[in-house]
Order: sequence, then structure tokens, then C-alpha cells
Amino acid sequence: MSLQQIYRRCVRVAVIAGAVLLASLLPAQARITRIVIDAKATLSGQNIPYETLAGRAFGELDPSDVHNAIITDINLGKDSDGKVRYVTSFLLVKPVDMTQASGFLWHDVPNRGGRITIVAAERNFGDVGLSSGWQSDNAGAAVGGATTVPPYASNTSPVTTGLQTNEWVKVPVAKNADGSSVTGTILGRIVNRSGAASQPLNVMGNPVPYLPASLDTTTATLVTHTHETSDGVVSVGTTIPSSDWAFAHCGGTFPAFPGTPQDLDPAHLPGTLPVHICLKNGFDPNLLYQLVYQAKDPYVLGVGFAAFRDLNSFFRYATQDDFGNPNPIANAIHWAVIRGVSQSGNATRAYIHLGFNQDEANRIVHEGAWPIIAGRRVSLNSRWAQPDGVLELYQMGSEGPQWWVPWPDTVRGLPAKSILDRCTATSTCPKIFEHFGSSEVYALKMTTEWVGTSADTDVPLPRNVRRYYVGSTTHGGGGGGFNANITPAPVNCPGNNWGQGMYTANPVPETQLVNALRVAMRNWLMNGTLPPPSRWPTIAGKNLVDPNPVAMGFPSGIPGVPTSVFNPENFVFPVFDYDWGPQFDPIDATGVPTNFPPTIKHVINMKVPRVDADGNELGGVPTVLRDAPLGTYLGWNLTIAGFHQGQVCDYIGGMIPFATTQAERLATGDPRLSLQERYGNHAGYVAAVTAAANNAVAQGYLLQEDADALIAQAAASNVLNP
Repeated sequence: MSLQQIYRRCVRVAVIAGAVLLASLLPAQARITRIVIDAKATLSGQNIPYETLAGRAFGELDPSDVHNAIITDINLGKDSDGKVRYVTSFLLVKPVDMTQASGFLWHDVPNRGGRITIVAAERNFGDVGLSSGWQSDNAGAAVGGATTVPPYASNTSPVTTGLQTNEWVKVPVAKNADGSSVTGTILGRIVNRSGAASQPLNVMGNPVPYLPASLDTTTATLVTHTHETSDGVVSVGTTIPSSDWAFAHCGGTFPAFPGTPQDLDPAHLPGTLPVHICLKNGFDPNLLYQLVYQAKDPYVLGVGFAAFRDLNSFFRYATQDDFGNPNPIANAIHWAVIRGVSQSGNATRAYIHLGFNQDEANRIVHEGAWPIIAGRRVSLNSRWAQPDGVLELYQMGSEGPQWWVPWPDTVRGLPAKSILDRCTATSTCPKIFEHFGSSEVYALKMTTEWVGTSADTDVPLPRNVRRYYVGSTTHGGGGGGFNANITPAPVNCPGNNWGQGMYTANPVPETQLVNALRVAMRNWLMNGTLPPPSRWPTIAGKNLVDPNPVAMGFPSGIPGVPTSVFNPENFVFPVFDYDWGPQFDPIDATGVPTNFPPTIKHVINMKVPRVDADGNELGGVPTVLRDAPLGTYLGWNLTIAGFHQGQVCDYIGGMIPFATTQAERLATGDPRLSLQERYGNHAGYVAAVTAAANNAVAQGYLLQEDADALIAQAAASNVLNP
């Protein structure tokens, strides 16, 4: 060996030794320590050969690191070495040959655990898709994962097939220092149920995820409500004696009251969920049942945000894990977007607000963010959180700033804050799209984001945020199409067994706007091309008004629209200023809520869009079906029967079609012009669709290929077409 070779070897040894010494002196960083690929498959139907990699990632957190300090109860979830560990599932959708990848990654936030595969349009670009877990509390996501995934240290074998359709995170359960269970008070509700069989404690169709600390019903309180208004006025019925109900299953294959006692062993999850209540005299469908009980073993749910952060950071910046397993997309990603719809869009907003867009090495995690049909922040990072909630009464989600710039919270008496405060301080804010529609206004309490709690001034947008409102749409948009022969058919309200809506489904789609924004987001991040301007109803533009028919300009006399729907107790679900107790942070929605049910300190004033002579909303982006309408498209519906009869039917829209002829509309007293009066004939309607499509393309809210497809659909439709 030459002297030069010996010298080079000594230098390499010294460098390695120095790196090891430096690593031992630096604080430990949260990281993914191991990835396991459980399944691999190919995808067809695009220009580039693609494959999917389904697997799990194992990570650890340092509770003392400032990046993790925001996580509620993180110090109650430590292992014996002081670290907090988690396991998260993921699905990578990638080109087989990564030299064909675009460098762009869509990191999708699953809605209630539903695994997401990026669409063909994104695969045709060569983009990479990543779907991964963040929610740890429901049977559709991590409760199943937590009980079927083997222990952390030895988990190298493939998971069962059943877990491959959901994303999940296995997070710690908070324990006291002596290892005993953490307990506390929580609330569950049962509505629109009848009969002698036991009924589950559900939130948005998923189990309330916390087991009772005891089967002793004297430690709990079960009351009935005879009525609740949309603006929070409760008519309390009776308190059911503790001897007349049980934490138990009864009816069907189970014995009658008191039934089979509830299984309280958390090792049996998810089989122990949902918690069932058995009533001696059965359930009355005219009553709502509200239970306040002592629960045990809360999950350290905020770890789910850190898991989402760390997984993206691993795929962005690492080459391999601690065991030498390679990162399958190493050095290939230059831009990443966090994207979520509805519940997961709210999770996206909370993720940014709590500072998780910066990893523990102080690097930006996502350059872009796209919360879709989401106007609040999900309830994840507090003890006893229920992220499945949709802001029905006594559910969290509207606490603290919902807006993007520092703005005074006058009604709630909180300081001027914004969702972007933390990422602004660390220069890690993403470029942001948000888009939503009418149902988010009426039932998901969105307009507080636009006008603050004072509801008298438009809150401005910062330069890195674009907002797009799709007027007169249901939650997520409808199925589209041009159909003049709609058979009236009530729709189910999507809330927690809420009821059924009176009006037929609202078809106005959001799909075409999503297609345009997909291209715009890529161009904004990759090329710096500015996206289309924000468009939403504003107070200054006189298109955001008080929620009454006069201010809205809602036409009177439309068949099937009772004037009673506009009463404050029925119409818009407002934001409530709850008092959750002194251990709860009302700005970040972290800590420990102790007041169940919480006191309502204030009912926040809400605004709604103004409408035109047809009852269709003004002030949003141009949308072909709304601009060439076949009826009145509502962001709300009316509940036909049950406990919520006459109220807005949670977050589902409706449609009231136009009459075909003048004679038909006059026979019912309909003030809206008929199809023949406004379009003349089939060709006239196709011309109206063509004009609306061309207008949307010219303004940048519709792709030309989508415009051509819509015009062709209108030409082939039955509208005034004998």
C-alpha cells in the first residue's frame, strides 16, 4: 500500500470517527428508523409504467425536542428509554423507472383511514403519490392497526391483507408515571335510534374511541334531550336512573336488559368497540341521549401529525433507513404537496398551524398545501380528541384562528393569531390552495375563516394563499351531467345518523375545478407561474350577507321551500365559543378539556353568499352547470323526519329543478323562469353551456379539454331535446 493510499484511509477513518462523535453530541432527531415493504404491484393505464409499494414505517420521537413539544401528552407515551415510538402505514405510487419521475410528490391525507392512489392525470405527469396514516383512534384506521401489527422491535413480517385498504398509525396510549391508566370525563351521544336493542356511541359513524373506566353507571350521567336548535339551544328531558341503563350489549343475539357487559379490556380492541348502551325501557326515536362518563387510556393522537411529517421527510431527504433498507424514491423529489379532502383537509390546516411543516432538521416538509372543502382545523391534538367529528353540537374544530393572517379574535377575546404563525417564524410556509362550496358555509361553519368572529370585515389573504369558492354546491361537489328529467329522490344526510333530506341531490360538480387547480399547483411550485386569482363572496363585494332571505335575495315562492327554514334555529350551523375548562388551550386546541358538555359562551355570527333570482349563489368561480342552470342548486337540504326534523340536513345540498314550460311553472306559482323561457330550445341550452364554458376557460378556472367534454355532454343531453 502506498503512502498516499495510507493517508487517504486515515482521512476516511478520521472523518467517520468525527461524524460518529458529532452525532453523539447532537440532540437525537425524530426520524423513520425502518421501512418495510409488504406488497408490490404494477399499475396500468398511463403513459409511464407505474408500481405501488405498500408498507409500514417505524419512527421515534424525542419528547424534549421543541418540534414535538406541541404534542399533547407526549411525555405520557414514552418508552423506558425516553423515546416515543410509532408505526405508520403508507402507499407509494411511483414510476417503475424513477428517471421518468417528474420530481413532484402528492402526499395525500387519508379521510378516516381511506387509502389514496393518485389519479391517472397525475401519473401521466410522472408524479409520485404518497398516502400515509395520521389518525390513530378509529376502527377503520389505527385501532385495527394497533392490534394486528406485531410489536415494534420485531415487526418485519408482512401485514395481513385486510390492512392494505386503510392507512393507520399505531401511537402510544398515555399512561401515568406509575403505569396506571389516565382517566377523564368525555361525552357521547345517541340520536334517531329506537327499540330495545343496545345502541353504540358513535361519532360520524365511527366508534367513540375511548372505553369506560368502569361499568359502574353511578359514575356516569345519561340524560335525554327533547329538542336542540342549530344555534345551540337545548331542551333537556330527564336523567335516566343509573339502575335503568348499562354499559352492555342487548337485543338480537344478546340477552335482554341488563344484557352482556361491555368488554373493557383494551387488548381486545377493536372487538371492544363501539361502546354500547343498553336501556331498560328501550330507546325513543323522539329523544337524543347524551352520556357523560369516565373514560380511560387516551391515545397520544398528536403523534399522528409527527408521523405524517417524518415519513415525508424520510422520502424527501434520506437515502436509506437505519437497517440499510433503501429509500425507493431517494433524491427524486423536489416538490411535495400535502393534500386533504374534508376531514383530512381540516387535518392539513391543523398540521400547518401546529408547526409540523418543519422537520426536526429545520427543513421544509411540503412546499405546497391543498385543503379541500375544509374550513376549520381537525380536533386531533388534545386529550380525548375525536377527529371524526364534523362540528355537530359539543364537537371541537373551530377553536382558535381559522384564518391565514394575524387577525383579532374579538368575540372570543383572544389575541391576533393566524394558522401561519409558526411556519412564518421558521420560513417553512407552503404555497396554499383552498377550495370549497356552499355546504361548508351552511353546516361546516366555514365563513368565520373569511370574516373572523366579528363577522363584519373581510379577513385578507396573504400572497401565498389562493381561495376558490364553488357556489351552490354540495359537500365535495355533485356528480355533474345535464339532465332535465330528474326524478325527485330524497338523500341521506351524512352526519351521525342525522336523518334524510327532502330535496334531490345537487349535481353541480367541483371535478373540473380540481383538474384546473391540479395543473395550476404544479405550475406554481415548479415554474413560479401564478395561479388564477382568488374568487369568493366578500362583504366588500356585497356578495356575503346575513343568513336571512331578504339579505340573501332568496326568491320567495319556490315550490317546496318553507319560510321556516330560514329561522335562526334551523338554518346555518354557527361557530360556538365553548368553555372546555382551564387545562385546554383555546388557541391551539391542545391540552386537556375537562368541561363536558362545555358551556357555550358565545354564538358567533355567520354569513352566507347572496343569491340571484333563481336562488343560485353569487361571488364564486365560474362553473358551467351553475352558470347554465337547470334548477336552483342549494348548499343545504331540509331534514324530513326524526330528531332534527325541519333543520338543515347536516352538510348535504339539494336541487329544485326548473319547470320545463311556462304553463307548468305558473301552475305551481314558481317565480323562476322555465327552461323554455330561458333557453328556447335544445340548441339554445347548448349555446348557454358553450358560453359558460368559454368564460370559465378564459378566466383560468376550467381546462379546455374539460370545456370540450362538457359542451359535448350538453349536446347529447335531454335538455329541451324531444
